[in-house]
Amino acid sequence: MPDTAAPPNDRVNTPLLTLITQQSLDEDYRHVADRKALEPGAQRRTSGIAAIVVAVFGVLVTVAALQTQQGEDVRSASRTTLITQIDEGRANLSELQRRIVRLRELNVGLQSHRDEVTSDQLGAEARVQRLAASTGFGAVTGPGVKITVDDNPDGTLVRDRDLRPAVNGLWQAGAEAIAVNGNRLTARSAIRNSGIAIRVNNRSLSPPYVITAIGNENTLQANLMQTTSGLVFRNTVESLGFPWSMDNADQLFLPAAPPRIARLRSAEAGTAEQNQNQHRKEAPQ
Repeated sequence: MPDTAAPPNDRVNTPLLTLITQQSLDEDYRHVADRKALEPGAQRRTSGIAAIVVAVFGVLVTVAALQTQQGEDVRSASRTTLITQIDEGRANLSELQRRIVRLRELNVGLQSHRDEVTSDQLGAEARVQRLAASTGFGAVTGPGVKITVDDNPDGTLVRDRDLRPAVNGLWQAGAEAIAVNGNRLTARSAIRNSGIAIRVNNRSLSPPYVITAIGNENTLQANLMQTTSGLVFRNTVESLGFPWSMDNADQLFLPAAPPRIARLRSAEAGTAEQNQNQHRKEAPQ
């Protein structure tokens, strides 16, 4: 009986490596299918987890949006505040600039006024100095003439009436300031005898008597001898034999008269006025 040929078997003809691979994959698929069949709620859990993830993500997006909106509001408020501060700063700066301009104008005016006051002060001081020099209550220096007179060796003394013509003649000759033995003469000064001593400004003098006068040294001597008082002085000293000399001086210093002279004269005048008023009160009506 003839042998019947067996039908071909695919597993026999399939290469071994391919067969192993196919069997492995089939088993894996079957294993997964079996697990899905055994876990009927797995899909629902997966869907729930996905929903939770989506919800959390939505919450995060919402929070981020809110934070962004709040940050934008803060930035907008800060920008508005900054703009307001800038405007206020500009207004303050403008006011300060206007004040600076006003203060500068005021300063210029004050400086001009100060210059005027300073000029007036300097002028007043110059007038005071000139008045002090002319009245005798201010020290002066300058060229002039010096006259020296001494007692006669035979015992004849120089008297006040012998010196007064020299002083009067010097004033008439143009002298600007005169002193006798360093005692400055003023409008209230007097040359008088007190006993045998000559007194000037209530001070006793001792011979020799030195008369210093500031003026034009080139003309003062000649002008003195052209006055009546100057001629009387020269004739007196020569006739009485008083040693005397008259010389030019390039530089003389005449001190100021003591202020107490004016005070004493004022007191004397006040006393005389009081006495006169008293006499008027006592006079019979």
